[in-house]
Amino acid sequence: MAAAGLWTTPTDLAKFAIEIALSKQGQANHILSEKMTKEMLTPVMDDAGLGFFLEKGNPGQFGHNGADEGFQAMLEMNAQTGKGLVIMANSDRGLIVAGFLLTSVAKEYGWNYKPPGGEFGTLLVLAKVKGAPTALGHYTALKNAGGKDPGIEEGTLNGLGYMLLYDGQEQDAIAIFKRNVQEYPESWNVYDSLGEAYMKTGQKALAIANYEKSLELNPKNQNGADMLKKLKDSK
Repeated sequence: MAAAGLWTTPTDLAKFAIEIALSKQGQANHILSEKMTKEMLTPVMDDAGLGFFLEKGNPGQFGHNGADEGFQAMLEMNAQTGKGLVIMANSDRGLIVAGFLLTSVAKEYGWNYKPPGGEFGTLLVLAKVKGAPTALGHYTALKNAGGKDPGIEEGTLNGLGYMLLYDGQEQDAIAIFKRNVQEYPESWNVYDSLGEAYMKTGQKALAIANYEKSLELNPKNQNGADMLKKLKDSK
């Protein structure tokens, strides 16, 4: 049940994050060695370490969000500065608020912290309140402005799409994923995500087409291969 049934408190989760940070510094190696902790906090795929997600724009930053029906949580910790925050909410909108709260806390306490995703929070609120067309309109305005805000990166739209997909706004999610395919037609991951959305909504033919395109661009995409086999076996 660990993936969906393990529970804790903000205080205990904060203690856990503090111990990880101290262990990396060689100051509290009660269970994990300094070497092992450093390995955990080293990217092995994109921005993912072993058990944590890392942020290129914030050296030392590690964390992990979690969600189950009716509950959402955010863990953010910096192994170099010792600054961190745990937010838990008994709401399916908790992570929307948590992102803004994290930014506010970092500003109030003078952390050297750059919010990941830039405009992600704004895009998410727009999508939740007014739908995907309004959020994509804001995205287009950002893109046309020609800035380097991380709010117009591939991962931002992908993350937005997944939050909508698993929050019941399936058609909005598909619209977001389709726009990401238009923006990044050479990325295998955007086709994989769109394939997942089509699969979740029962559109098998479109799901198969997108998983096949993802595998064409990246034959090592094991998730795509597994999902494609599942789809074809279910015909």
